[in-house]
Amino acid sequence: MAISSTTPPASRRRFLPAHAIAAALLAYAGSSIAQTTFDVIGPREYELPVDFKPFNVFVQYATIQDNDRVFDANGDKVDGSGSQLISGLSKYVRFWTPESNRKIGVAWEVIVPEVAIRNRQAPEGDRHISGLGDPLTGFAIWYKARPNLTLGFQSFLQVPVGTDRISDTNWKNLSSLFWDWRIGDKFGWTGDAGFVWQGTRDDGFKPAMSWHQNHRFAYRANRRLEPFLALDHERSGSKDGRPASWALDGGAGLMIHTFDNQSITLRYSTSLDGENHAVNDSFNLKYAYVW
Repeated sequence: MAISSTTPPASRRRFLPAHAIAAALLAYAGSSIAQTTFDVIGPREYELPVDFKPFNVFVQYATIQDNDRVFDANGDKVDGSGSQLISGLSKYVRFWTPESNRKIGVAWEVIVPEVAIRNRQAPEGDRHISGLGDPLTGFAIWYKARPNLTLGFQSFLQVPVGTDRISDTNWKNLSSLFWDWRIGDKFGWTGDAGFVWQGTRDDGFKPAMSWHQNHRFAYRANRRLEPFLALDHERSGSKDGRPASWALDGGAGLMIHTFDNQSITLRYSTSLDGENHAVNDSFNLKYAYVW
């Protein structure tokens, strides 16, 4: 859900957070091109306030992923499909503090994935597949364990109503714990850890449970620039003859604090190790707007 790491206008500064809430899994057909769950998050993703007036956030994520390589069962990189995935996530989030307890914060969000898969090596008619993915909706709740430490929980339901050939055709639940730790004036650690449960697909296959964790280690160099390192891990169990899989991804990026209520985050990510999993080779963009 996390959204912006921008500073709110002075007239609303005590009510708006500089950052918003949790990202979400982009689900699309074909595990061979699946990205690690929640790898769209940026630094300060979960740096969230309590005791604030309601506000809104819009976020647009974009990813370009080249599927030239995959990890085989021995952990070796072999030729992949050669396809290119261009994807987006459009997200609206509403934030508020319950009147019954001003010491916690709550958010509800709706996320719509956009997907385009291009593969010149595919048969005619399959070289360009595009449409809307399965939408997600869910909530987050958090509190301040200390003034510099945010702890929370989030849960999303993914509904299989996306475009034909893009939809995974099954229901999903994505739930995780998340945290944000401000370490002095310059450093910060944002992260989450959770699972993805999936229902049965139209073809009768029910994917195994998967587990993930995501970490962003950032340094606020100045008022505008915040470079960071990213580390993502995901592991899925074996099911109905399909092998277990896992991947460890690393990346580097830069968050640009543009205006008081907006930010842009750029990141490159690649896979460091894995088995039976796509090799991440992606450029990622996030734009966030708070009002």
